[in-house]
Amino acid sequence: MFKDYTLEILYQDEHLVAINKPSGLLVHKSMIDRHEIYYAMKMLRDQIGQWVYPIHRLDKPTSGVLLFALDKESARLLNEQFRERSPQKTYIAVVRGYLEDGVIDYPLKEKLDKIADKDAKEDKEAQEAITEYKALDQIELQVSVGKYDTVRYSLVELHPQTGRKHQLRRHMKHISHHILGDTKYGRGEHNKFIRKEYNVHRLLLHCCSLQFVHPYSGEVITLKADLDDTFTNLLKEFNWSINE
Repeated sequence: MFKDYTLEILYQDEHLVAINKPSGLLVHKSMIDRHEIYYAMKMLRDQIGQWVYPIHRLDKPTSGVLLFALDKESARLLNEQFRERSPQKTYIAVVRGYLEDGVIDYPLKEKLDKIADKDAKEDKEAQEAITEYKALDQIELQVSVGKYDTVRYSLVELHPQTGRKHQLRRHMKHISHHILGDTKYGRGEHNKFIRKEYNVHRLLLHCCSLQFVHPYSGEVITLKADLDDTFTNLLKEFNWSINE
């Protein structure tokens, strides 16, 4: 899928580089997908001819803005910002059901990966996890999916205030507004429906914007990543638009 693929570079200077990560691409090599040979770190390193240091993560099925540093000191300075939660991330998602604006404040317990960490003995305690969400649009389709005669979907904007593993996907599941295309936390009948009717074979979650302070110039940098064709075509089918 990613053979001869050229990553879209959103920003680059002597210290930083950011890409629009496609859905289905790992950020780095992982024991969970030990047979996967394509991942963003290696592809970007080969593309620009420099070593890169990931500053944050996106799940394999999630697309959007992904930031790297080009040296250890820049990585250290940027990691401090992310630890202090000062960068602002905005995601776009399509979820089941109708919902209004709100905040999810629900601690998440991270299960240790016994494959990646053979010395792990017990799971971590639940950690603070907060997500703000904003409803952008909604649709009701006159088709039966599951036990209901019609199906309702919402286009939402998500703003994570913390950075827990799979936070947005788990939080939306927690309030029963599962993200479409989520094969781990979503609803199978809705995933099958969008695959069959709209040819959507991906998680409908995209990091469309990342704002942070440049570690050297002090300038506020706002990076934006466009949706891919699959996501864009579904929005057109539903007559939805995203206001920039």
